[in-house]
Amino acid sequence: MSLRAPHAHEGITIPTLMFKVTLALLPAALLGVLQFGVPALFLLLATLAAALVCEAIGRRLNRQSEGHLRDGSALLTGLLLAMSLPPHAPVWLGVLGAAFAILFGKQIYGGLGQNLFNPAMLARVVLLIAFPVEMTHWTQPSDFMAGNWYGLNIDGLSGATTLGLHKEGKEQFDLLAHLSGMSAGSLGETAALLLTLGGLWLMQQRVFTWHVPVATLASCLIPGCLLWWFDPSAIVQPMAQLTSGGLLLGAFFIATDPVTSPTSARGKLWFGAGLGVLIFVIRAFGNFPEGVAFAVLIMNAATPLIDNFTRQSIYGRPEREEQA
Repeated sequence: MSLRAPHAHEGITIPTLMFKVTLALLPAALLGVLQFGVPALFLLLATLAAALVCEAIGRRLNRQSEGHLRDGSALLTGLLLAMSLPPHAPVWLGVLGAAFAILFGKQIYGGLGQNLFNPAMLARVVLLIAFPVEMTHWTQPSDFMAGNWYGLNIDGLSGATTLGLHKEGKEQFDLLAHLSGMSAGSLGETAALLLTLGGLWLMQQRVFTWHVPVATLASCLIPGCLLWWFDPSAIVQPMAQLTSGGLLLGAFFIATDPVTSPTSARGKLWFGAGLGVLIFVIRAFGNFPEGVAFAVLIMNAATPLIDNFTRQSIYGRPEREEQA
């Protein structure tokens, strides 16, 4: 008979969790920097620095704020935000977004573990509404092996994303380009293969379970494939749905946030299912070509309700007694 109490945990601390998620994101982020050049590097570094500075400011203003600067949460928030921005976006856009994410998306609620919405996605939506031109200026990746990476004065070739081209009635999709990071989009959209491998590694490390990613991908792709089968002009082809936009980044790295997602396995399935359906609806019928950030915020708001209906019985107490 095991003597371990029911409250025993697996030994994963918050800094360890944050470090593993950051480590899983780094290959895709570094590939994006190599493909999009120095402007992407400056944007990434500025966003990370601003997130850390604002975390220090927020903790100084509120001494009772949960967490600390070294737990890695601010760094991860800055990284997720930077990976959701256009690679050649102005540096001030990343700084402003990081400040909003940390101060108004996290510290205003009381710090680590207290926020209702995912801070990075909250900041992304605010930036998209406030600065639509800067947030929709996409750049085609260049061949860094050809020596174009150091072109500080070269803006690069502009181009729409695959989902954006479909909204304009221009069908264009190259699976190999999307898997290898050679397609237009944010740092978190281009390297589909690296994002998938990073997400699977996090599952193997038990940072999160399979429930949210599988439910999100299935509930988005199943209706998307059916719609494409009946009307190919209504939505991009299935592999483009999977590898374009922020679906993989959202399913593996954003929706699995333990603070803003349900706690029970059944709740995670409902959360992921709702998220995937919302992404599909926005992509197919909305004015925006991508809907991950909006869908995440909507489901974050529904998380307390999902938890209420899917909460597990208290250990050692019958379910009927608990409900009474």
